[in-house]
Amino acid sequence: CRDVESLSSDAPGANEVNTLPWPLLLRAQITARVEASERYPWLVLATVLFGLFSVGCTITILAVSIPRIATDLSSDTSTVSWVTTGPILAFAVFGPAAGKLADLRGQRGVYLLSLVGVGIFAALSAVAWSAGALIAFRVLGAATGAATGPASLAIINRMFPPAKRAQAMGYWAMVGAGGPVVGALVGGPVVEAFGWRWLFVAQVPLTVATLLVAAAVLPNVRPSPEARAARFDGWGAVTLGAAAVSLLLAVNRGSRIGWTQPLVVAGFVVTPLLITAFVLIERRVAHPLLPLHYLRRRNFTFPIATQFFTNFAYMGAFAITPLLLQEEYGFGETRTTLLSIPRPLVFAIAGPVAGYFTLKIGERVAGVTGAVSIVASMVALSTLAPGDGTLPIIFALGLSGLGMGTASPALAAAIANSVDENDLGVAGATQQMVSQVGTAMGTQVLLAVQTARESSVGAVGSYGEAFLVGGGMAVIGLGLATFVRRTPRAPGRATGAPQGARNEPAEAGRTALAAATR
Repeated sequence: CRDVESLSSDAPGANEVNTLPWPLLLRAQITARVEASERYPWLVLATVLFGLFSVGCTITILAVSIPRIATDLSSDTSTVSWVTTGPILAFAVFGPAAGKLADLRGQRGVYLLSLVGVGIFAALSAVAWSAGALIAFRVLGAATGAATGPASLAIINRMFPPAKRAQAMGYWAMVGAGGPVVGALVGGPVVEAFGWRWLFVAQVPLTVATLLVAAAVLPNVRPSPEARAARFDGWGAVTLGAAAVSLLLAVNRGSRIGWTQPLVVAGFVVTPLLITAFVLIERRVAHPLLPLHYLRRRNFTFPIATQFFTNFAYMGAFAITPLLLQEEYGFGETRTTLLSIPRPLVFAIAGPVAGYFTLKIGERVAGVTGAVSIVASMVALSTLAPGDGTLPIIFALGLSGLGMGTASPALAAAIANSVDENDLGVAGATQQMVSQVGTAMGTQVLLAVQTARESSVGAVGSYGEAFLVGGGMAVIGLGLATFVRRTPRAPGRATGAPQGARNEPAEAGRTALAAATR
């Protein structure tokens, strides 16, 4: 008879008895059946997107809750703003290292551990007793959760053949843009009724649900023997992370304390020195964090550079548009929030549609089209003036969302298609890090331009000039997008793993199941 706690059997060709505990047996049985489905890649995509939503849904509403948090924790808004700034720095520092670790040790395991960290520190954030504690828990949560982005991107790109990755990235863009919108719509009333702590309370069960589903669904693809034998490039991770922090801190502090202050100047001086050190390290180590030969591949370098400049414009405008609407149009917070929704909403809708059409028109055309739309949106935003009504605002913001929704899936797919499967994690992390730098610089530079020009050209004119600066950066992104090549379209079906890879314990489960039913 069979033991209810475990299953023992002599697997064909084996010399020893395999014992499989019933939880592992159950998971193996579920995994074997799920993986047999033609829709398995899409199920993995849905699982990963659920995780993306659970991690990012609180971002928007948390940013607008800073004054309330400062009051509750007897602090000031300048200090509490690090609740959102700190995690950005943590992602920049640990993102590439986490992506590389996922490549070397397996994306599934690293992704699940990262989710555990997110859940633990979300729970601790809910009971934070001071501003310092809340900032620390948020930073630690971002540091441990830094792998969720690159690891999940790598999992998705493994599941889909190169010709179909743009379509998958379209849905990624949809959830990435739409998650904060849902969070703002649902989280706003929650904060008003129960307080900001419930944002983190709600995040815990979402993360736990994601963890359980991901553990059952995601493929456990073992890295190649070469990847498992490679040593982690610690010094490369340290120098690249330090360069990102130095630059982001300089940009962040420069807009607050002045661009000529010693701390800010030091940050801008140290950054290129650290980047130089990183390059020298990568040239000498046997297993670099980021293989430098990828920088010579145009479908790696140009899409990443394009995303830097388009994010600069998009997020810079995202930061100053609410100020324009509140200070010059006289709109309240609720109306401003509602008018801001068309941008991410159109982004979310355009992502899957653009991902599908990218299969037909190619990454270059999609990237250029998206950049053109962003340039047009910056020009349209620069012409806004009180008294014009709300339709021009909605049109301009919709153009911006359309541009990012069109370009993002194509550029992300081009980057993934340009690297080896063993480097998908660090490639995705590099892409996200550069995009975050573009976001930070765009936000601070456009705010600085508006502030500096207000006394000369008036309030409305200063916003117009700031938007035009963003438009100029988007033009640079447009030029860079023209160098992206189209990925050759070859027929193929996603397998969920590179050729020759094995999914364990699914393989062990199949063997034990076969033996048990003989």
